[in-house]
Amino acid sequence: MTETKPASGRDYSETLFLPRTDFPMRAGLPEREPEILKRWQAIDLYGRIRAAAAGRPKFVLHDGPPYANGHIHIGTALNKILKDVVVRAAGLLGTDANYVPGWDCHGLPIEWKIEEQYRAKGRNKDEVPVIEFRRECRAFAEHWLSVQREEFKRLGVTGDWDHPYSTMAYPAEAQIARELMTFAMTGQLYRGSKPVMWSVVEKTALAEAEVEYEDIVSDAIWAAFPVVTSADPALAGAHVVIWTTTPWTIPANRAVAYSRKISYGLYRVSAAPEENWVQPDFRCIVADELAGDVFKAARVDAVERLADVAPEALAGLTLAHPLGGWNEGYRFPVPMLEGEHVTDEAGTGFVHTAPSHGREDFEVWMANSRALRERGIDVRIPYTVDADGVLTVEAPGFTGRRVLTEKGEKGDANKAVIAALAEAGTLVARGTLKHSYPHSWRSKKRVIFRNTPQWFIALDAPVASLGSKTLREVALREIAATEWVPPQGQNRITGMIANRPDWVVSRQRAWGVPITVFVKKGTSEILRDERVNARIVAAFAEEGADAWFADPDGARFLAPDHDPAAYEKVTDVLDVWFDSGSTHAFTLEDPVAFPGLAGIRRRRDGGDDTVMYLEGSDQHRGWFHSSLLESCGTRGRAPYDVVLTHGFVLDPKGEKMSKSRGNVVAPQDVIAASGADILRLWVAASDYTDDLRIGPPIIKTFSETYRKLRNSLRWMLGTLAHHRPEDRVAPQAMPELERFILHRLAELDGEIREAYRTYDFKRVVALLNGFMTGDLSSFYFDVRKDALYCDPLSSTVRRAALTVVDETFRRVVVWLAPVLAFTAEEAWLSRYPSEDGSVHLQTLPDTPSDWRDEALAARWARIRRVRRVVTGALEIERAKKRIGASLEAAPIVYLADPDLQAALDGIDFAEICITSDIRIEAGEGPQDAFRLDDVGGVAVVPALAEGRKCARSWKVLPSVGSDPDYPDVTPRDAQALREWDALHAKAAE
Repeated sequence: MTETKPASGRDYSETLFLPRTDFPMRAGLPEREPEILKRWQAIDLYGRIRAAAAGRPKFVLHDGPPYANGHIHIGTALNKILKDVVVRAAGLLGTDANYVPGWDCHGLPIEWKIEEQYRAKGRNKDEVPVIEFRRECRAFAEHWLSVQREEFKRLGVTGDWDHPYSTMAYPAEAQIARELMTFAMTGQLYRGSKPVMWSVVEKTALAEAEVEYEDIVSDAIWAAFPVVTSADPALAGAHVVIWTTTPWTIPANRAVAYSRKISYGLYRVSAAPEENWVQPDFRCIVADELAGDVFKAARVDAVERLADVAPEALAGLTLAHPLGGWNEGYRFPVPMLEGEHVTDEAGTGFVHTAPSHGREDFEVWMANSRALRERGIDVRIPYTVDADGVLTVEAPGFTGRRVLTEKGEKGDANKAVIAALAEAGTLVARGTLKHSYPHSWRSKKRVIFRNTPQWFIALDAPVASLGSKTLREVALREIAATEWVPPQGQNRITGMIANRPDWVVSRQRAWGVPITVFVKKGTSEILRDERVNARIVAAFAEEGADAWFADPDGARFLAPDHDPAAYEKVTDVLDVWFDSGSTHAFTLEDPVAFPGLAGIRRRRDGGDDTVMYLEGSDQHRGWFHSSLLESCGTRGRAPYDVVLTHGFVLDPKGEKMSKSRGNVVAPQDVIAASGADILRLWVAASDYTDDLRIGPPIIKTFSETYRKLRNSLRWMLGTLAHHRPEDRVAPQAMPELERFILHRLAELDGEIREAYRTYDFKRVVALLNGFMTGDLSSFYFDVRKDALYCDPLSSTVRRAALTVVDETFRRVVVWLAPVLAFTAEEAWLSRYPSEDGSVHLQTLPDTPSDWRDEALAARWARIRRVRRVVTGALEIERAKKRIGASLEAAPIVYLADPDLQAALDGIDFAEICITSDIRIEAGEGPQDAFRLDDVGGVAVVPALAEGRKCARSWKVLPSVGSDPDYPDVTPRDAQALREWDALHAKAAE
């Protein structure tokens, strides 16, 4: 407070209890936050948190490992900040909340980078010894692990950064191999031949989690399969018409599928243009629902329906391959098979079945293989496409044609097959179709379904170690026993597990943990020997997985118990999802490497400990999925108790970020300009269960929200510079206004505890923002500034207000700590300076339940309603320059509502409205009085305060000058000056 100098010539500002603090108004977060990080490192904050929390129930957030292959982006920043908020909040709630960061270091993302470097230098990967190649992959991963670790720490994430886990650590590689061998020993691992998604560019099988879907335009064809044999003479000479968007799979066709649920008819073309592939008298069988679409595509002029075709008639048909007349290699019988996957939503109502190139095709073929064999049909599945996407000799007439080029572009196979069908006279129609198609999420090129020998984990085989249940059954049971946040995650992963095929765990790559099994030559029999397994694990623990590749035939593992010449050593590596799915085994269960995670007694075991997994919603098909299957298959249980998922980050318009659009927001840039706490506030305040948006306007909004929160903390710190513990006032001796704020603290205590407990961080931010800006800054602080600055040292009101500000500050800073980790620490140390103290060592402060007073709160809600009308009237007066400060006013308030009149009884309403005086009258008030539409029964007539202006507090009152010793101040201010002078005179003696 500074204005004109008093008439006495004395500078009264020296006698005011004005805020005094070193906590700066300008945060300077980009410079201040690194200093706080250094302090956390110096005091070993992580270790101190562990020590302080020892003995409490454990809360472990098991980190889903990011790939160590580049700088973090805004999505990974969201993920890591959210994890940190969860862990800090769990600590506030009184648990031993621990976070051990980890990294996924194997697999294509890293191997692909090394191959790119090779290609840039003109090197051929196949000419590089595998151990050397793996060594380069390891070095690459180590570099980016270190880079990402520093970037994650800069976000304010606290964890065991000095001892993270990584899937390429030797003990981890040993444990991953042990997990795989557990599947082998329990009979769940097998080698089979099935169609899998294959990347021609990357030369390996892919799992669903490694695939994304993009729209492409495909060739579409309708082809005719001539009926060879039929029990119904009417169908002799007819054709079964199929539709496909993969013409290149026609050479692999071995059957046609139909459905008993579909109505089929026999149709005859009665008129067609001369240039058509289909001519008059062409008879065919199609689904009635789709007949119109088929004949429109065939461009026929007229068609007639001849008869119904019953399912029994279809079952008895044998067809000729549509290429049988073109190449003798296709002159084999094509059976009709019933399939649940066949619908009449598109196509012809029949499904061309190539068991080499489709999951459902394969399943239908295998389900009927015994019956087909009895009919003399060769059930062997052909290998028509090789690893390079080239048609093989098992596609006669097309050998060498490419499905996809080496760069993943469309090859010439479709064109060749379509031309052959036309030449054979079995092409009915052709066209194009835009549709969604699987692409590798790394190379961004389309994949193909291709039959290859791979290693699988069976989902539907009864397993003795699982109580004769199948892995699928156990996984579904465990999903139901897990808490999902948000709840819809349970339905999503349930559907995925219920419908997924067996898990393909093999990859034809070099950088990974090998599939550490031996197969007896000439058989499919896996060697199951715990002595061999133990030697493998011991070697990996000492040398890493390179030990497998350094021994050509595996003699060091087989001898002396088995003859190496009798066994084939598998050279495929494990799917990287198996690696990450096994991380629970070498973090949560390794008391030596991670002692803080030892001895967990989880909820489902009757304990108090909790294990949470937290990742983006795409991990229902990724890490949540693989971890569930891995743990259920080896331990008969899920590795987690709670699974929390978040959405993805979009730009302010809701569009996906991309460099080409120029809408990418890098977390490093936001931190450099605004600080990590702004990002943390954005994460916590957003609805993470949905997609989040970020961009310059959004960052600016959160920066403004942060500024207001910081200013509230700063004002409290400044005011508390005058707080003395001996001056504290008990709640029962406080004025009503202070007791109302205590009620609000007690109310918030319950709400914030519940919000943190349910991971509802946006509610925490909303509650605190509303309280600090609405209840505190624009109300309580405003009202009490006069008493806090100007009241005598002995004033009960002043001492009570300081007591309440002290209680408020402590709670607000602790409540904010999980969100504004740096700012809360800075504010805490400003109030409680300590060499090794930290707000992050605190738990939620106990708040006395007797602070709550619902009747008092209801009364103050009414008081604040009336105050809003007064404030509105004074704002107009200020805008019209009829007053400057509100202390120049003494409005008249008319109350027509008896409840509002009663609420103001005994209250110094002028003090609440920050006016020098106020008059309360009963009644509606004059017609031209100020009113608010949403506050009925209140009218305000502005008026100027009468009297002189106090030179110290600026109140305008008739009593100014009534104390002869202090002639230019109010009696209240005179008493304050008297106490001040006496205190300082005593100090000078």
